[in-house]
Amino acid sequence: MPNGAATAHLYRPKIVTVLSEGYAGAALKRDLLAGLTVAIVALPLSMAIAVASGVSPDRGLYTAIVGGFLVSALGGSRFQIGGPAGAFIVLVSATVARFGVEGLLLTVLLSGLMLALLGALRLGSLIRHIPHAVTVGFTAGIAVTILASQLKDLAGLRLIGAEPGPVLPKLAALAFALPTLNPAALGLGLGAAALIFALRRWRPHWPGMLIAVAAAAALAAFGHLDVATIGSRFGGIPHGLPAPRLPAFDPKLLREVAPAALSFTLLGGIESLLSAKVADGMTGRMHRSNMELVAQGLANIASALFGGVSVTGTIARTATNIRAGAASPVAGMLHAGFLLVFMLVAAPLASYVPLAALAGVLVVVSWNMAEKAEFVRLLKNWRTAAVLIATFGLTLLRDLTAGIVAGCLLAALFALLHRAIPEEGA
Repeated sequence: MPNGAATAHLYRPKIVTVLSEGYAGAALKRDLLAGLTVAIVALPLSMAIAVASGVSPDRGLYTAIVGGFLVSALGGSRFQIGGPAGAFIVLVSATVARFGVEGLLLTVLLSGLMLALLGALRLGSLIRHIPHAVTVGFTAGIAVTILASQLKDLAGLRLIGAEPGPVLPKLAALAFALPTLNPAALGLGLGAAALIFALRRWRPHWPGMLIAVAAAAALAAFGHLDVATIGSRFGGIPHGLPAPRLPAFDPKLLREVAPAALSFTLLGGIESLLSAKVADGMTGRMHRSNMELVAQGLANIASALFGGVSVTGTIARTATNIRAGAASPVAGMLHAGFLLVFMLVAAPLASYVPLAALAGVLVVVSWNMAEKAEFVRLLKNWRTAAVLIATFGLTLLRDLTAGIVAGCLLAALFALLHRAIPEEGA
């Protein structure tokens, strides 16, 4: 099996390569099964990420359907699955809080243009050179921030004012609201998280997240529990995709959202190429990094036009796709199709999903996102530890861009002083 090294530099979507090699019925059968498997995983996750990001759950599904289809159809990886990602929760929620949904859509659109430009300028390979300690540090920072953002819905807390964005003020506000804790919501949220962990351990091939969310919805509905649901907060989700439209903007808003769009672009490029690299390691293939960035950019532009949030390659869903036996990018395209079928057929059922259960899903996501063993290993070397802690601390207390910039600058300083800093630590 060729690893694609000879064509890794080309601007040719992998689907074109697959079709030119010949696409048989056996491959379609594998892709159908893998696409359905990934869709079952992506369904609750897309809604949970959207809700945690401060937008309605349907926008997460729009992102997975439109963005996910284009990432697979145009991308430089055979197995990449695109959609909303937990890593973007902090950025998206902060953008919505400051600029509103229209400002968010403009940010996603601008970020898509930037990503496509990065790919067109052949800068995809540069993103791979971000130090390993920086990647681990900002991933851990994002994981902690996501966990903190889910405590309110997980425990059914009621705040007097708006929930603060920064982690420390957020925790202080949540502590003040502890007397409003809803035992039913907390039980559903923790129960959902525990069930996902248990199924992952004892029945790893079962769709743990979907089972946990469905079970929580059934308990809340039939037990008449007084908990917030998608229906009570958002009024349910629509039966299909909206008509595409350009987000409203003016030159002043465009200037204001530009820094946020740059952060989206930086994280999107890193996250998508890391995911593609993981897929390479699992399959022995080689992705086309510049083509992947172009595809990610076009997917973000389309997502914004349909009212979705930011799109990126998702490591967990991509790995699920590979383990389910995917043969080609058709699996990712089918996963988007299956999600669209859900919206067309079963949208009313989403109204019964408790928000605490979606928070439980993201508790699991944040736990899995943090590379805990690798974090501890990097602390054993003082140089990688300094880069790691600087990136982690600033990501947690300031923002993602500050964490990445500080970590990269510190790593570069060490490289100048000591000729080289080991990428993997030690």
